[in-house]
Amino acid sequence: MKRVFHCYYITSFISLFILIKTAHAQSGWTIQNSPTANGLYGLSFFDSNTGIAVGRDGTIIHTGNGGETWVSQPSGVTGSLLGACLTDPDHGIVVGFHGVILRTTNGGETWSSRPSGTTNNLNAVSFSDAGRGVAVGDSGIILGTTNGGETWTRQSCDTTEDLRTVCFTNKNNGYIIGSYLFIQTKNGGESWLNRSSEFRYSATAVSFADSNAGFVVGDFGLVLRTTDGGETWIDRSAGSQYFLTGVACIDSSTATAIGIGGIILHTDNGGKTWTVQESGTNSPLTAVCFTDSSTGTAVGFGGTILRTTTGGITDVMHNRDLSHQQPARCHLERIYPNPFNSETNFEFRIADFGLVSLKVFDVLGREVAIIVSEELIPGMYNIRWNAGHLESGIYYCRLQTGSFSQTRKLMLIK
Repeated sequence: MKRVFHCYYITSFISLFILIKTAHAQSGWTIQNSPTANGLYGLSFFDSNTGIAVGRDGTIIHTGNGGETWVSQPSGVTGSLLGACLTDPDHGIVVGFHGVILRTTNGGETWSSRPSGTTNNLNAVSFSDAGRGVAVGDSGIILGTTNGGETWTRQSCDTTEDLRTVCFTNKNNGYIIGSYLFIQTKNGGESWLNRSSEFRYSATAVSFADSNAGFVVGDFGLVLRTTDGGETWIDRSAGSQYFLTGVACIDSSTATAIGIGGIILHTDNGGKTWTVQESGTNSPLTAVCFTDSSTGTAVGFGGTILRTTTGGITDVMHNRDLSHQQPARCHLERIYPNPFNSETNFEFRIADFGLVSLKVFDVLGREVAIIVSEELIPGMYNIRWNAGHLESGIYYCRLQTGSFSQTRKLMLIK
């Protein structure tokens, strides 16, 4: 059984002092009304008004007024949608589970399916102009289009690892990130250079402001900055208690990162220091997009949508020492993705030192996997679990520690 174990919350058992700024009462981010309770995984804005978000069970939602109102759009699919890109207010591409590619030419009033040539999950998509785009996915899948997503062709790269996200800064320069993967093109995807041997980081997201300036974020508060198009990377990590899932690079010095627990971090000095911005939510955030230095949107689990028109900045700031914070309670925070194909992640919170059990059962109550059975210190944990040996179907996971027990449903789809 493949298992990757991450603890991304540092407790007082570990000597670590990080003094950073956090917004005090008044928030620079507001929670917008969402037409869905489904998790939102992908986000794209063409300008400050026009945007779409996509997520679980084929969810697509659209706004034409900066998020004052969001409207659900029929996707015609039931699998999770993971990535989105608008090239203008009318044209856009959405990708997701089982190689799904959807295209709209009328602002999302209708979405049509386009053949991808793969059944692997597609995780992200990026366009450099109205015609040229690239989608990436599991098992090293890279697909390219030159006609606005009408047709797609396979692009080659020497990896079979899962590709998490892709970012193009112009028609030539593109970047792909995976866990311990960094792949680059300088010719619009005609060829891809796997530079992973130089990139030993567990990364989750990448964003470039131009062909030179970019940020990468990931596990354990990982933040990397480049000013030379990815030739070299500078460690600008924000504190190892954070699990970061998305980043928006606005210019060579300014970026906003988001992550688990509703965390939002902001820098205006190239990552030398990071400010914690109050998000007003504890829901995991999964994607963030800025159209200028002030106007941004973030989305996450439970249909969460956040909006700022101030760059997330508030008038009242104070310093807070985060080194001795303890989790408030035990909780199985989330399972993502869910439904899943072979591999998923369990995120849970432990409040007290003690024996922790995390097990999976089938619908008949038979134990099929022991994921955790050991003593753990208080903290937030993330475990990757491979269920490749199990059949498709419904399963239940149970987190138990002391007198606390919580059960959640899983759906394995192969």
